[in-house]
Amino acid sequence: MTRPQKPGSLTLHLLRHAKSSWDDPGVADADRPLAPRGERAARKLARRLTREGVSPGLVLCSSARRARQTLELIRPALPGAPGIVVEDGLYAASGRELMARLRRVPAGTDEVMLIGHNPGIHDLALALAGDTAPAALREQLPTGALASLRFDAATWADVGPGGGAVIRMLLPRQL
Repeated sequence: MTRPQKPGSLTLHLLRHAKSSWDDPGVADADRPLAPRGERAARKLARRLTREGVSPGLVLCSSARRARQTLELIRPALPGAPGIVVEDGLYAASGRELMARLRRVPAGTDEVMLIGHNPGIHDLALALAGDTAPAALREQLPTGALASLRFDAATWADVGPGGGAVIRMLLPRQL
């Protein structure tokens, strides 16, 4: 499903944070850590990202602890030194809010990874893929899953609903 990047195209990797722990009901939602299962899945995903050649120039990450921990575990698999921006606004953001943030990505950044939460990240993936969304994506975007989309667009401001082609779906149970 991976295709080489072509001139004038943009690639977006939407990653839902890995499985979090519910062991301590007293912990605020934003402070929940990864569960051991989530840590294992994120490490497996990192190995796969290396093999797939995923190379974002920018990573936008929710400030929630589980999202930041997911980033920490996959970071060694991302070549170079991608810009990393951790933002409070990505926590509990809707698909519409995530789209608005994506459209503010600076020109010249042709590959972006967004690490966030459902339902917003799944809603964004469905909106961007439109009618071409594969069944696996239409069904759900489980914790630790990655959906990569390619756009024939010059800038992120030009990206919109239905404009993305899903080029990769990585589900934790398949890693």
